[in-house]
Amino acid sequence: MNSVRCLSLMRHTAVLGAAFAFALGSASAQAVSAADDSAAYSSSNTVSSTESSSNTLQLADSASLADASLPAAPGASGSGGGQYDNRSRGGGGTGGVRSHLTYEVGGGFNAPTEDSAQHISWGGNITVGAGYRFNQNASLMVEYQFIDSKLPGQIIAEAAATGGHVHIWSLTLDPVIDLTPKSAVDLYLVGGGGFYRSVTSFTDPQQQQYCTYFYCGVVTQNVVVGHYSSNQGGWNGGLGIAHRFAGWNGDGKMKVFAEARYLNVLTPSITTQANGLGTTSVDADTRIIPVTVGVRW
Repeated sequence: MNSVRCLSLMRHTAVLGAAFAFALGSASAQAVSAADDSAAYSSSNTVSSTESSSNTLQLADSASLADASLPAAPGASGSGGGQYDNRSRGGGGTGGVRSHLTYEVGGGFNAPTEDSAQHISWGGNITVGAGYRFNQNASLMVEYQFIDSKLPGQIIAEAAATGGHVHIWSLTLDPVIDLTPKSAVDLYLVGGGGFYRSVTSFTDPQQQQYCTYFYCGVVTQNVVVGHYSSNQGGWNGGLGIAHRFAGWNGDGKMKVFAEARYLNVLTPSITTQANGLGTTSVDADTRIIPVTVGVRW
């Protein structure tokens, strides 16, 4: 009996021990599984947070690059305004040296004054010039003028010639002052001075051979048989009137002008026998009045 009881007690003890061991093992496994799941969840959240931060940085960089690639607004700063607004330059963007340049061309006649009528007579002139217009009222012109005038009969007779002429070349610096620059009809003052070369020539008719591509023959022409010349300074001054054309936009620069000047070429007094001709004498200074009509632009 005792043996049977002992065996039964041992059996129950073994069963209980096995059950307790099984329970401990199951609880431990659940704890380990819970820990693993917690770690995995924590790691997953960390990765997600990192990816979120990375995405945020990428978005920020993209926005910065987009902002940097956009052009600045034309009026965003004082320094950038002139880059896009031509009106910030003088003349609405059309300024510069070339816009101030001015030119002229004209021609006309010249009359001698009373005190120069003994050695120069009526004739014609050609004038061309270029200059710089400082503003609406003032310009500075460089002018070239050629004057061709006849000799009076008195001096031709003294030289025992049959004809003659005076040629005067000049290169002068001449300011022009516009008195009514905003009017279509403009009055202006003009004057200046510079270098003058004067050549007085006496002529006689002579027979000379004349040839063209189809014909050769003998003709009678006036030939220079004697002359004298001088180089000197001179000055001029006068008044002019100009009419301005409206142009396409009412701002045309072209004008037609007419002017008269008093010209004094400071030639020396001279007594000479030009190339063996008769003795001729002229007083100092050659004073004439050139009248010129032309175009200025």
